Amino acid sequence: MKLAYWMYAGPAHLGTLRVASSFKNVHAIMHAPLGDDYFNVMRSMLERERDFTPVTTSIVDRHVLARGSQEKVVDNITRKDKEEKPDLIVLTPTCTSSILQEDLQNFVNRASTESDCDVILADVNHYRVNEIQAADRTLEQIVRFYLEKAKKTNIANSSSDLDLTEKTAIPSVNILGIFTLGFHNTHDCRELKRLLTDLGLEINEIIPEGSRVDNLKNLTKAWFNIVPYREIGLMTAHYLEKEFNMPYVSVTPMGVIDTAIFIREIEKVILDLGKEKKASSSQAPISLNNKSNEIDYDKIHKRFEDYISQQTKFFSQAAWFSRSIDCQNLTGKKTVVFGDATHAASLTRILTREMGIQVVCAGTYCKHDADWFREQVFGFCDEILITDDHSLVSETIRRIEPSAIFGTQMERHVGKRLDIPCGVISAPVHIQNFPLGYRPFLGYEGANQIADLVYNSFTLGMEDHLLEIFNGHDTKEIDQLKDNILKSPVNNLDVTNTLEWSKEALIELKGIPGFVRGKVKRNVEVFALKNNSTVITLEVMYAAKESVTT
Repeated sequence: MKLAYWMYAGPAHLGTLRVASSFKNVHAIMHAPLGDDYFNVMRSMLERERDFTPVTTSIVDRHVLARGSQEKVVDNITRKDKEEKPDLIVLTPTCTSSILQEDLQNFVNRASTESDCDVILADVNHYRVNEIQAADRTLEQIVRFYLEKAKKTNIANSSSDLDLTEKTAIPSVNILGIFTLGFHNTHDCRELKRLLTDLGLEINEIIPEGSRVDNLKNLTKAWFNIVPYREIGLMTAHYLEKEFNMPYVSVTPMGVIDTAIFIREIEKVILDLGKEKKASSSQAPISLNNKSNEIDYDKIHKRFEDYISQQTKFFSQAAWFSRSIDCQNLTGKKTVVFGDATHAASLTRILTREMGIQVVCAGTYCKHDADWFREQVFGFCDEILITDDHSLVSETIRRIEPSAIFGTQMERHVGKRLDIPCGVISAPVHIQNFPLGYRPFLGYEGANQIADLVYNSFTLGMEDHLLEIFNGHDTKEIDQLKDNILKSPVNNLDVTNTLEWSKEALIELKGIPGFVRGKVKRNVEVFALKNNSTVITLEVMYAAKESVTT
């Protein structure tokens, strides 16, 4: 536990609440003081929606501290069960309940006997995991709970129609890890569905966003699982692979190259499963092109490769843009990338191998995934930074002085202070990064959006040329120098009053574009002060320019 000005990942209960709130008709009850009950306001503001199950806070107050929490928590659970009639109630531990050493599992056991819905306690250690890790664990716990429940139902009722080993006739997938308050998650999900449908695959289930817990028993019908983000979904994928022999694809389809790798991974999984089916049955092969329930495995490779080629050449403009003169102008520009492990690693590779931009430092705040991150960005950047300390990230950016930053909302603030442009590529973010329009980061359309974001994050064209000529990117050092000169004890008079501009110099100054005129004026005045010139003439202006450009 710590008091912090900024946290990249929030406390564990926030991750649990995000997962519970993503499901339809799942109610979360948080045992916490009033100060922790901001989740409903935050979600409704950022996601701009009203159709979600709100979180209930079981308030810890002085009466609870005096009498204990059991009666109040159990009453809240049973009351919500009667009022909302949810499918599931998740009791969320917090740091307060941990400090009070409340036996929340006992509360859940008692409430379960008095409620019609299912009641579980989120199995997270508030002191050992953060928001991201808790979200991943909570999703896996809910999936496990309902699949184990389905297993028990099958054993108890031998006539049950539910078969957890049954698969769909056409290759189908589950998408794991799309949830509320995720960075462009809803847009990415829409793009993923389009891509998978184009490949002839069916979407079996998408969890947790918009799904119902009653549908979790259908997860095993899919041929395999897709985990687009490492932050949430991997634990569920591991569980399904271990218990139900379901393979998964965890390549993030971000950028043209990784999207092609993602599609080829899907092809490999389908072909491997197809070989198993052929070996275990004598049914005719299947085709993803026709409307019959047949799969022609020999044609899958050609179809997938043709799709990659068509999308890369004609749909995605990112591949063409990377060869254009506009993108080549970015070659050698220095950048810093920081965010969650998935987005930071993917964008580092995109900048380096697809756009030719130098990534001086790539970093992540996901310290629990540090080994994977290092492996992914090795060879694509000069430095690797693993930290959740925003001040260390800020100091690194200040030291490197990049042309652009790609990071979270905090790096955007840092960029504003240092006058360095920043493109936001990862959570945590503010409301402006929950766009109303369609802005995916995954797939081929996502590659277009990322190319736009990268290009527009740099100072370009004539603006860049003029700023470099007049040293516009480095005004802080010049301003400090001027302040030091003006405040020097040697100068008893007000030095600014001793500087005069000649008529010709003023005419020349007015001819400079307005957006850099002020910076040029300051630079020339500093040059004149350093060289003991009291009158600024054309010769002084040209000498000041020469001193900067050389």
